[in-house]
Amino acid sequence: MNTIEAMQKRHSVRHFLDKEVSQQDLMTLLEAARHSPSGSNTQPWKVAVVRGKAKQRLADAMVSAFEQGETTAPAYQYYPNPMPSPYNDRRKACGLKLYQTLNIARDDKAGQRAQWAANYRSFDAPVMLFFWMDGIMQTGSYMDMGMFMQSVMLAAVDCGLATCPQAALAQYPNVVKEHLSLPKDAIILSGMALGYEDTEAQVNQFRTERETVENFTQFYDE
Repeated sequence: MNTIEAMQKRHSVRHFLDKEVSQQDLMTLLEAARHSPSGSNTQPWKVAVVRGKAKQRLADAMVSAFEQGETTAPAYQYYPNPMPSPYNDRRKACGLKLYQTLNIARDDKAGQRAQWAANYRSFDAPVMLFFWMDGIMQTGSYMDMGMFMQSVMLAAVDCGLATCPQAALAQYPNVVKEHLSLPKDAIILSGMALGYEDTEAQVNQFRTERETVENFTQFYDE
């Protein structure tokens, strides 16, 4: 598979097979991702690979925090507030189409809440990844981390694996830091579900609409 094919094939998967990911495959995709670019080769990325009983304990703790209504405290604000058009339009359309795919009605608050809670279990994927960096790092390193995460996802496609990048896993950083013994000032940017896609699951048929190149590109020739 070439790079363009991998980029086109990659999509967010929210239902996984009950099949473990081998240590060899994990090392293969992380070995590939370590060649990602970073500002002046600072390589700010740090990765926590959480599996088995450790994943279950952490997932249970985050679901509990969510269900008890604990206030989320991510290290950064992901979206502008308020969010103007067209960005908010796209965000709403994404959520609506996902719930339609899952047959969750607009007034089904319990169903919506249960689906959101699934984020904190990484949709029951066998592997939960956390991407974090030292507390001293600044905005430029956020871009480096984004490129690193994309490299992980593309390498996963090449290994026959599926992913779902999850900003939701960064919403309870204190829970994550406590369970993984991370530094108090660690910046947890995102998580990621990793495993084998259940291609029969309805939710995995969900795809988002993408803007055309003409809509987001300007060419300057003269």
